[in-house]
Amino acid sequence: MRYGIMLAIGGLAFGGLAFLAGCGNQGDKASQIPVGPKWKGAPYRITLDAQAAKPNPAGVTLPAIKFTANPDMLEKRAMLVIRFDDLGATKYVPRMNKMILAPVDVTGAEGALPADYMGAADKDLATFLGTYCVKGKVKISVALTRSSLSSEAGDAEVDAKRLTDWVPVEVVFKNPHPKC
Repeated sequence: MRYGIMLAIGGLAFGGLAFLAGCGNQGDKASQIPVGPKWKGAPYRITLDAQAAKPNPAGVTLPAIKFTANPDMLEKRAMLVIRFDDLGATKYVPRMNKMILAPVDVTGAEGALPADYMGAADKDLATFLGTYCVKGKVKISVALTRSSLSSEAGDAEVDAKRLTDWVPVEVVFKNPHPKC
């Protein structure tokens, strides 16, 4: 009888081990599943708030710009670049197709560009558009770049240092000092 009990216990133990061995190592199967990156695309994403109802005293108002950053690729400073897609009917042909503004702090994984920075951008953009006698609606695109961008960078350098994709927006320019 003892022999029978020991044989039964041994059979159960061996059967249990055989059962578990048939399952394989589950850790290996989990490690074979490819894990993609959590963040895809450019290191930063920007969104634009709703457009202001009318231009500010400078003559043009850019919408507020909010950013979200890849937590693994945070920058401390960035530059706003404004590219002119369509200047409408102008008296003169501009020599430049973009404006590169001064660097600004972009700390944290999300936030917005400061209001005073956006106000300075409005004034600079109004000066540029007024110089070329632009009137009415203007199609532009905005993007953030690394702060190491040269103030006179060409398109290739801008693209190489871009932190965001280009985001199109249409603004209305009303020249406060019409001379055209």
